Parts: sequence; C-alpha cells; structure tokens
Amino acid sequence: MARYLLRRLLFLLLTLLLTSIIVFLVTQLLPGDVCRVILGREVGEGALADCRERLGLDDPAALRYLRWLGSFLQGDWGESFSTRSLIRPLVLERLENSLRLALVTMVISVPLALFLGVVAGLNAGRPLDSLISIGSLAVVGLPEFVTGLVLIELLAFRLNGWLQARFGLSPFPANSSVRPDTTFGEALPMLILPALTATLVLLAYIARLTRAGVVEELRRPYVRTAVLKGLPRRAVVWRHVLRNALLPAITVIAISFGWLISGLIVVENVFNYPGLGRLLLFAIDRRDLPLLQAVTMVTVFGFALANLLADLLYAWLNPRIRLGE
Repeated sequence: MARYLLRRLLFLLLTLLLTSIIVFLVTQLLPGDVCRVILGREVGEGALADCRERLGLDDPAALRYLRWLGSFLQGDWGESFSTRSLIRPLVLERLENSLRLALVTMVISVPLALFLGVVAGLNAGRPLDSLISIGSLAVVGLPEFVTGLVLIELLAFRLNGWLQARFGLSPFPANSSVRPDTTFGEALPMLILPALTATLVLLAYIARLTRAGVVEELRRPYVRTAVLKGLPRRAVVWRHVLRNALLPAITVIAISFGWLISGLIVVENVFNYPGLGRLLLFAIDRRDLPLLQAVTMVTVFGFALANLLADLLYAWLNPRIRLGE
C-alpha cells in the first residue's frame, strides 16, 4: 500500500510537471498581444516595447518557463496583468468559493444519485426502473443555463413565498455573488440553486453507473448462494451487493468533484457566483497569462488529487484488489 501510494504521488508530480509545460506552451500560442490588451489599442510601439521588456516577454520561451515554474513552486504566482493584484490570494479566494459549491453539490447529488441508481437496479426491467432512467436522462439533456434559469424562476420567485410559509425555508436568492468575508453559513442559501443546477447535470451519470453495478452484482453466483443459504435478501444487498456495485461510480464521483471545482463556468455565470470557473473565463478573455496559468495548475492538481483519493477509496471498498500489481 505504501509503495503504491508513493508511486501514485510520483505520478501526480510528473503529471503536474507535464501539465505545466503544456499550459505554458498553450498560453504562448494564444492570439493577441498581452501588452496591447493591458495598455489599449491606441498605444504606441515604444510603450509596447517597454511593456514587453518589463514583463520579460522578449526573453526565450525556455527561460520564461523556468522562471515562472520556479516562482510558482516557491509560492510566488506573480501579478495579474489585468487587475495588477497578486494572483495567489485571488486564486485561493476563488478556490475556497468553488470548494464550498462543490461540497454542497456533492452532499446533494451523490446520495440522491446513489439512491436512485440502487432503486433502479433492484427494480431492473420494471416501470420504476424505466421512470428513473428516462427522467434522469431527460434532466441531464437540458443545457445548464436552461436548468439554472428554470430553477431561478421556480424557487427564487414563484415558489419562494410558499416554501417559506409551508416549510420555513430560507429564501433562495437568484444572485449568488458572495463576498470574500461571507461565512459558509451566510453563503449556504446562495449556494442552493447553483448546487441544484450542477446536481441535475451529475445525477444521470452516477445513477446509471450505480444501476449497472447493482444489476451486474445481483447476477453473480455469490448472491444466489447467499440467498439459498437462508440469508435475507435485504442483508445480502446491503452487506455485499452495494459494496461492490458502488465501485464503478467512485471514479466518476471523484472526477465530478474535480469538474465541480473549475468546470462550472456556465452555472457560475448564470448565478453570478465568483468561483474558479468565472476566474478562468476572465483570464482567457483578458489574455491574462499568469492568472490563466495559475488557475489551470490549481485545476489540474484538484483533478489529480481527486483521482488519487478515488483509487484509495476503491481499494478500501474492495480489499481483494491488490494495488500496484
């Protein structure tokens, strides 16, 4: 186990190194002139030359990469070209916001998707199975901005008063622009609608994988043997079937968590939520290379770490797996 973990950590570091090279090369190929974006289109060539010299853009690409990588590893992520502010505090602030949204989304989506998948698997071929499958696929087929706008119309406007009067629920604001000093408790009402929108995107994938795992496990000989020995079917399902059936969904859940951290660009724009996705879009739009590089590296690290945790959880759920063999 220790050797496997060490090997996976080394693989993670190699992945990050290769990613840093690719990210740096891609940012150098982006069209447009950084200094012209910073100074404006009407600026003269002399000012542009001074800007390029000040930012080191005239140096060889290899030198600029090594200088950027060394500073990044030391915690100096540079200064944003467009906002003239330090990049590290800005990215970490947006990362915290994205982690909050990802956490709330996972708390809602994972139990719900697993429950629907298990129910569909236990009722395979029956009307309930068809209803869950068709309903989840219909929901996931809607674009995220459509789902978000529908939820805003229903929960933030039409049903808001009724939900408060009937269930005592807090209002669901349509605008999720949390401030840097907003605590998690204060931000929670503003996270519900974006989290529900992201949940509807993830629901079908996780539920269908869980269903497939349950159906496959129910057909295995050990299930029939356990039932013939007199074990209650419910005990067989909960103690054995579910433990093995959840294995295919683990990797998808881990990858989904990485996507939730930085891939919710549409959702964040619909609800005006200040997460990593909107920051990434801002960096691309402004051709802010240091900011774009920092956000991308943080995103890749999140994906790699989520996959590592998925492998460890996979082994914990199935001790028969010999990691590293």
